[in-house]
Amino acid sequence: MLHNLAVGLPVMLVCLMLQAVFVAVCLRYYVRFKHAWQGRAELGQEVLLLSVVMVLILFGNFVQMAIWAVLFMLLGEFPDFATALYHSGVNFATLGYGDIVMSPTWRLLGPMEAANGILMFGVSSSVTTAAVLDVIKHNLAALGPDAEP
Repeated sequence: MLHNLAVGLPVMLVCLMLQAVFVAVCLRYYVRFKHAWQGRAELGQEVLLLSVVMVLILFGNFVQMAIWAVLFMLLGEFPDFATALYHSGVNFATLGYGDIVMSPTWRLLGPMEAANGILMFGVSSSVTTAAVLDVIKHNLAALGPDAEP
């Protein structure tokens, strides 16, 4: 069990730092976009902005799945990257199909990746929610004080 923690925890930390980078990039992009348009974005621009935020955050999650898949390959758990990535995606998204399992030696890495994944999807959801709420706030403000709930 300790060898699973010794291998899995550093990967989790790398994933946490990577997610922080993607969040920071998304927030910088978002702030720069909002500043460039002085808060007066059109519908298409708002859709583009929210889409870019969601795609960047989702890409960050996919990169993390790939990192776990590489780890599984380095440990000799899977013969090819496609299988390792599939298994990683199932763990990261907490689906738990169970159609492909790891050896008893490294089995604990699956739940560790699932814990990592559920945390990262939570962060992804919060970033997306913050962006959506900001768009709503600016649209309400543009309507005037009578539009406030």
